[in-house]
Amino acid sequence: MIGDIENGKVSTVIVKDMSRFGRDYLKVGYYTEVMFAEHGVHFIAVNDGVDSELESNDFTPIRNLFNEFYAKDCSKKIRAVWKSKGSAGERLAAVPVYGYIKDPNNPRHLLIDEEAAPIVQRIFKMCLSGMGPSQIARTLETEKVLRPSYHLNNIGMNHRTDLGKNPYGWSCSVVAAILDRIDYLGHTVNFKYQSKSYKCHTAVKRPKDEQMIFCNTHEPIISQEDWDMVQRIRDGRRRKNSTGKVNKFTGLLYCADCGARLYYHAKPNPNNCHFQCGTYSYPPTKAECSTHYIREVVIEKIVLDELNKIISAANIDSNALLEIISKRNTDISEKAAAKRKRELAAAKKRYDELDRLFTKIYEDNASGKISDERFSKMSAIYEAEQAELSKTISEYSSALTEQTNQAQNAKKFMNIAKKYSQITELTPQILREFIEKIVVHAPDRSSGRRVVQVDIHYNFIGTIG
Repeated sequence: MIGDIENGKVSTVIVKDMSRFGRDYLKVGYYTEVMFAEHGVHFIAVNDGVDSELESNDFTPIRNLFNEFYAKDCSKKIRAVWKSKGSAGERLAAVPVYGYIKDPNNPRHLLIDEEAAPIVQRIFKMCLSGMGPSQIARTLETEKVLRPSYHLNNIGMNHRTDLGKNPYGWSCSVVAAILDRIDYLGHTVNFKYQSKSYKCHTAVKRPKDEQMIFCNTHEPIISQEDWDMVQRIRDGRRRKNSTGKVNKFTGLLYCADCGARLYYHAKPNPNNCHFQCGTYSYPPTKAECSTHYIREVVIEKIVLDELNKIISAANIDSNALLEIISKRNTDISEKAAAKRKRELAAAKKRYDELDRLFTKIYEDNASGKISDERFSKMSAIYEAEQAELSKTISEYSSALTEQTNQAQNAKKFMNIAKKYSQITELTPQILREFIEKIVVHAPDRSSGRRVVQVDIHYNFIGTIG
């Protein structure tokens, strides 16, 4: 209509009332009082008695303002309803996540989509094998796998009209979004996005601390282990370098002195390709750290040898490996644990006994059996002892909990090691499965040779030895 007015095709605009024309009082005022007048348009709002050719329209701006107040009030009430539903764990999204369909008996509950779920699982497996979002997208497009929007439209779960021309045109952003979704663990995420205001409906992503996650609301498609590993791979996003090679160590190597990442430097001779401290590599920060340099072939051999040693130990004598892992933890022995448990039980028993004694002396004081002065001295002694016991109980409980966690983490690491018999080639999946980070120290030349210390920090257990 506005376009026709600008082109001189409209001479009169008639609406039921002002609210039917619009509820944004600024825009309504501009159109009715400025634009329509400039183009010679006669404006009439029947029920409100507004006629631009009459001079009795002084109340119209106030009416427009009240119309906007109504829209704002409705928006506030609707937001309150959605907030209440979302805070109670009810799924808010109208369209199901790709890989799921709505439960016919409960539209707010999700069921696994037997057609799309295997595609989601395959996307995660391709990422674990070392492929990036762009490579995954090209593979799916080549194999003519329907894009999520087309698939959801085909099964009646989406009603978008603009789906694009290519039904198989996967993009790297769509693949990356799938790899980042916690929904595939069986969790529901509410309040992930919000509109800027009731006037602007552009969706804006909210900070993670403002989102709400409800666990185990539907059946998972991806295991926690695979999802965690994919996130570690995504944290160290790998891009092709000038040689066309994607380096598997990117994001894992760190400088021991300044904590910066070591960046890959490709060379024509593969034996000269190396990693170097990011702080040292680029001015003006170069002077802030010394050179931390290690060749790719060297770090690959070190890591491969260490992983095969661990795998061999896990398969031959797992108890011996557990003992090696345990050496890095204090108070890990069974005897130490048993002693600490006894001390903790005695401390708790004495704490409860002091509660009873305090109650007794309070009653004795109230009945006149002991004086106020005696009561004050005894209660001060009991309170001081209880405060010390409370500190001891807290320390011992934390130590035992940490010890239990260390034992469980050691078993998790052992289970990973037992999955392999021998590693012949390092892959991004294997590296992220075993290793949290690799710390490279500055070279030591005191012996006349260049010696570089490398600390491998394994997942769950840290360093070994």
